[in-house]
Amino acid sequence: MENYIVSARKYRPSTFESVVGQRALTTTLKNAIATGKLAHAYLFCGPRGVGKTTCARIFAKTINCMSPTAEGEACNQCESCTAFNEQRSYNIHELDAASNNSVDDIRQLVEQVRIPPQIGKYKVYIIDEVHMLSASAFNAFLKTLEDPPRHAIFILATTEKHKILPTILSRCQIYDFNRISVEDTVAHLAYVASKEGITAEPEALNVIALKADGGMRDALSIFDQVVSFTGGHITYQSVIENLNVLDYEYYFRLTDHFLENKVCDALLLLNDVLNKGFDGSHFITGLSSHLRDLLVSKDSATLPLLEVGASIRKRYQAQAQKCPLSFLYRAMKLCNDCDLSYRASKNKRLLVELTLIQVTQLIAEEDDSVGGRSPKQIIKPIFTQSTVIQQPQVAQATTRSQVNNVTRPQVVSVTPSTTPTTSITASKPTTTAPTHITPTSVLLLQGKEEKKIPVIKMSGLGVSIKRPKAEDDPKPTNTIHTVQQSVPIEEDFIFNERDVNYYWQEYAGRMPKEQVAIAKRMQNMHVNLLNATTFEAVVDNEIIAKEFTSLIPALQDYLRTRLKNRKVTMTVRISAPTEKVRVYGRVEKFQMMAQKNDALLQLKDEFGLELY
Repeated sequence: MENYIVSARKYRPSTFESVVGQRALTTTLKNAIATGKLAHAYLFCGPRGVGKTTCARIFAKTINCMSPTAEGEACNQCESCTAFNEQRSYNIHELDAASNNSVDDIRQLVEQVRIPPQIGKYKVYIIDEVHMLSASAFNAFLKTLEDPPRHAIFILATTEKHKILPTILSRCQIYDFNRISVEDTVAHLAYVASKEGITAEPEALNVIALKADGGMRDALSIFDQVVSFTGGHITYQSVIENLNVLDYEYYFRLTDHFLENKVCDALLLLNDVLNKGFDGSHFITGLSSHLRDLLVSKDSATLPLLEVGASIRKRYQAQAQKCPLSFLYRAMKLCNDCDLSYRASKNKRLLVELTLIQVTQLIAEEDDSVGGRSPKQIIKPIFTQSTVIQQPQVAQATTRSQVNNVTRPQVVSVTPSTTPTTSITASKPTTTAPTHITPTSVLLLQGKEEKKIPVIKMSGLGVSIKRPKAEDDPKPTNTIHTVQQSVPIEEDFIFNERDVNYYWQEYAGRMPKEQVAIAKRMQNMHVNLLNATTFEAVVDNEIIAKEFTSLIPALQDYLRTRLKNRKVTMTVRISAPTEKVRVYGRVEKFQMMAQKNDALLQLKDEFGLELY
């Protein structure tokens, strides 16, 4: 039985011309050989399966060829080329740094470098996976790599350039290998298929090339796998079945459902995909790629970015014309967000279904600017509306019960006046008169505030409470009728000591954290009402008195608003020596206790205690 050789080994390039997808690098190496300008160290870096080790072998064989061709290739007929092809050349040494990464291995290599070649001009040392060398091995290799013998050339190959020490990089000529494009991979697979007598559809080879992700070795390995599955006739359907790749057809159908707002059909298609054994993450990633391909298909300038077969390319162009750009942008964002959240989600299927629902509704919600996640209409709060709608007619006489039963008034307009009498205008909003209301007046209208007895001091004004003069109250142009309330809001109400202390504690509870000390003092105090409008706060020292004095303006304004009396006045007094004042803090408590018992002071001094 004949030994089977995989395609990746059987069709491995043997000349620079047969290397796929690295035209710039091979041309540079051929020119360097032709002109005799060879460096002593090279670094080949790039992804897996792109030809790093292959190019290193071709380069080593070519520089030792005794009779190179005019194109700069090896002749494959001289003794050096024959020895290399038969794998018995002593001029080319390959070292796997993954298994020979110690200082002893590098020391052994350095000793071999001193021996000149028997046949040919150069001894070439190919060190594969050089990033696996230890730091000590790198340091041991530095001197030899910087100043090797004239006959020694080092070729280092790695997939992880960032792991190489900068001192190594500075001593090498660096060649970066690119990923092999889909077109080059498909062309090479078609060449291999023709050599092997295998029929293959272009779409099938394109799927293999996409699956390989730029690696020719991976592509040839997948090719051999598919050939074994199909028996020599490679079709698109057999490839996607063998490689567990989701068919393009699913994504085309799903996009049509999106454009037609068919949520149910989209969810049923997702269920069909999941039943075939595909993962939700794989599905949403493929959908993102499909939307991206639709985006690049809309413009002829970006059409070369579409890496698909010719027949599929036409379908992409046709469907791209149906998709608005805004839809594609927002759909790609939603799919990308779903992909990022998929791993952390506990209900992964629900996450994918929600994404499909949102994408399906994008076309129907063109006015939505948040990616289909916000309602079409925004409900605005009533009391923050800046416009007022004019009401044609309002009854002139409205009872007090009707006013108090208003649970959610649209606008309450408070008419400013120099007199204590206030006219309340209740109307529907208009478009010209924006007004604002105070929380206190709203609470009063809703019946949530305790009613106060007004102090009637209107005798000298000649104005009735129930019927104010028309000429004294300025009328807004857009207001037709006014509803007068028997209890004016800005009238001076009578209050007692209990009311003052209640709002005093309320103010202390609303003070910021920076004033927590004085707030606690206020919470422990009880203010005294001196007369109908004046109250005093008694403190025990001058420092605290200054603090409370600075608070008088703010406190008075707050209490006047809450008590509905514009004459509320606050005074601060320092307590007399004989007057007992409530203790507020730890220091004051200790001082009072020390006055009664001198032993506490002795205890404090003996143990060095601090008061704070």
